[in-house]
Amino acid sequence: MPQTLTLAVSPTGEPESAIARAAALLREGKLVAFPTETVYGLGADATDPDAVAAIFAAKERPASDPLIVHIADLEQLASVVAQTPPLALKLAERFWPGPLTLVLPRAASIPLNVTAGGPTVGVRMPSSVVAQKLLRAAGVPVAAPSANRFMRTSPTTAAHVMADLDGRIDCVLDGGPCAVGVESTVLDLTTTPPRILRPGAVTLEALREIAPGIEGPMTADIGSVARAPGQMERHYAPRTPLIVFAGQGERALAAIRTEAETALAQGKRVGALLPDNEISALDGLDARIEPLGADLAAVSRNLYAALRALDSAGPDLLLTHSYDDEGLGLALNDRLRRAAGGSLHPVE
Repeated sequence: MPQTLTLAVSPTGEPESAIARAAALLREGKLVAFPTETVYGLGADATDPDAVAAIFAAKERPASDPLIVHIADLEQLASVVAQTPPLALKLAERFWPGPLTLVLPRAASIPLNVTAGGPTVGVRMPSSVVAQKLLRAAGVPVAAPSANRFMRTSPTTAAHVMADLDGRIDCVLDGGPCAVGVESTVLDLTTTPPRILRPGAVTLEALREIAPGIEGPMTADIGSVARAPGQMERHYAPRTPLIVFAGQGERALAAIRTEAETALAQGKRVGALLPDNEISALDGLDARIEPLGADLAAVSRNLYAALRALDSAGPDLLLTHSYDDEGLGLALNDRLRRAAGGSLHPVE
């Protein structure tokens, strides 16, 4: 494949010629990376099994990991799912367009390689203006996992996409950095009660305002057909080993400092990811620190970019801590735990 084409667009989707070019490529069965409000997705026509197969090849993604289908409007939903329960419409009315994926029975028009051979499909309507304009112009539902090599840290800028996929895909629509920064919440509506399969920016608390019986995430059954991406214990991971201490406050920061001091004394290079108000906890240490921002929304927006920046600097060890397991903290802890290989490090 020749060098990947980059098309720059404003956050409002201008110029329209760039959107039209990217949409035409999608209709031709090509791969186009594009920004959503969560992360950059790697899109292909969801009704074209060969185009979908190309996603898996470009990402080196196993066929057992399903893809999410993106739609432009509710009218397209009927072409993607076999049935739409009333709760799905109620949730769509409240949270779409936005970072919520609903798992529903698959329509026959969606190839089985989209769903990892399973009977259900995840579908969402992104709120990014660029994504919306692209989907409308393409006129087809678009299957799109994150636009990165499989298991690596998700991309929140076009530069991140190119670092992983340049020459592997046809086009990147560069619409600037993503606003949310972590992947969508995935809610399975084919189970009773409905259950979150992957936490995200639409929180469990917000979902329960619509449907109080919704259950939180749990570990997927080993050997079962995955109904959503992001279910592996190691995922979203940097190349550098990452230790995530379980907890917040002075004890967690003290544990990070002790670990950093030990590693530095052994001649290792250390990186840390901390909220802005905690950076001083590592004063005096020769460690590279990436600030994550002043609140959870900023941490979410900056997390993947910070991981990528530290990883590319070539350290021997990365350090951070978890967050309160509520609201957006549930999603952050999920991503951090998987990036660290499936577990959090206890604070003694």
